[in-house]
Amino acid sequence: MTAPFIGYHGGHEQFTPGELVDLAVAAERAGFQGLSLSDHLHPWQENQGHAGHAWITLAAIGQRTERLLLGTSVTCPIYRYHPLEVAHAFASLAVLYPGRVFLGVGTGEALNEGVAGGWGPYSERSARLVEAVRLIRRLWTGDWVTSAGPAFPLENARLYDAPAQPVPIYVAASGPKSAALAGELGDGWITDASTLAGRPEIGEAFRAAAAAAGKRPAEMPVLAELYAAVGNEAEALAVAPLWQFGPVMGELISEPDPREVQRRAGDLSSPERTVRSWAIGRDAAVHVRRIEELFAAGATQVYVHSAQPDQRRVIEFYGREVLPALARPDRS
Repeated sequence: MTAPFIGYHGGHEQFTPGELVDLAVAAERAGFQGLSLSDHLHPWQENQGHAGHAWITLAAIGQRTERLLLGTSVTCPIYRYHPLEVAHAFASLAVLYPGRVFLGVGTGEALNEGVAGGWGPYSERSARLVEAVRLIRRLWTGDWVTSAGPAFPLENARLYDAPAQPVPIYVAASGPKSAALAGELGDGWITDASTLAGRPEIGEAFRAAAAAAGKRPAEMPVLAELYAAVGNEAEALAVAPLWQFGPVMGELISEPDPREVQRRAGDLSSPERTVRSWAIGRDAAVHVRRIEELFAAGATQVYVHSAQPDQRRVIEFYGREVLPALARPDRS
């Protein structure tokens, strides 16, 4: 039996880039197989306090690790970042760490994109994402690329250090329209635990669109992020105010100011509601069961994201008790 793929999610909203590098090293030593990083200019909430540059952090992590699969969850290539720059950065990462890099993309949030002067309705953002992904893939061929746009016109652009093989592009989605886009456009799908396990119609939209595009959806990667707390509910509730936007993210997607996101999340949500979908406990069986439920629901990779300040405790607990339990031959 092959051990299930369990990754570690590094929150740029939680820690400095240097801390995230050290945590990634610890995660690899503990037995995690991949690392996903949030890619933000601003944190979701003002009280989170951090937002380093994900691409710089990934490059540093690659130098300090040997096996971790590395990628973003997720990069928005449609306003703040021009797709040419995204293609250039991830081509260089893939040259540095061949076979270890993926690019997660999505339609973004106003708190990261609006500051750069761009934000529009979903129809505009999804159209720009389609154009961006197609342009990125063309640039990764190493050929000269000219494009009329409309969003991203290019004339005679070439990446001289192109990746030896295309970097997988996974599209983030939590609704039926974006899931269909992930199936049609992406090499895989990035989602969260609540969507994957609790809304099967979203997965159906992904698989139907992938099949219609001539792909084999059963063979496509599905990455699911699981919030986890190693401790009791009181410990989870203590850190929940930093993540209170989570249950109401859809209502805050067009709010450009993290201070206002924090205020509105305080009005719209609560710590109790925030932790409702988390895996919480000191018993490894609790965490093992939640992860197995995600694989049963269609995940191929699960990335564990803990909101706790003591990440070493979480990483060591998973390395000592959770990952070995998931890898046991009798858990087939």
